[in-house]
Amino acid sequence: MARAPWKRPNPRKRAGKASKHLTPAQKSAAKARARRAGRRYPNLVDNMRMASKAKKTSKTKKSAKKKSATRARKRTAKKTAKTARKRSASAREKDPRGGLTAAGRKAFARKQGTHLRPGVTKKESEMTPQEMRRKGSWAVRFYGRAKLPPLVDAQGQPTRHALSAHAWGEPVPKTVAAARRIAAKGERLLARYHRAKAKR
Repeated sequence: MARAPWKRPNPRKRAGKASKHLTPAQKSAAKARARRAGRRYPNLVDNMRMASKAKKTSKTKKSAKKKSATRARKRTAKKTAKTARKRSASAREKDPRGGLTAAGRKAFARKQGTHLRPGVTKKESEMTPQEMRRKGSWAVRFYGRAKLPPLVDAQGQPTRHALSAHAWGEPVPKTVAAARRIAAKGERLLARYHRAKAKR
């Protein structure tokens, strides 16, 4: 049978450690415990009980902090994975040379309900009237507007707006003059389309 605590040597002194003192709140709690038991002053058992509760509370707080940190790490990991999946999907949908891939056109159709077709890359002599209309319309819309978006970034690399020319079989413009040449070609194609339409 275990001996009473007052008959056992102080384990901290035996281990060569300094004794720990109760905080004012723990002392008040020990006094209240003694009063409830009909004692004027708290005894060793009251003090030990308060010290034990403090350890448990400390462990509970540490455990709660650890759980909270684990949950935060999991949330961050989920967000990071979600962002990575979005970036990966975006990378698959965009052709690095310009325009959208087949997967990108399908994704656009799901989101917008519009069915995009690949750009027309044929020679002018091989185009149908409808292909002339499509390419001419694209060229005027992209490079014939009054104020063009940036064609190169800060590193001097072509932007996505400039790279779209590759998807339509045109040289990627890096200057406004080059973009205007594509727009002029688009106007010629639209004129040819209207002439062909008028002959029908």
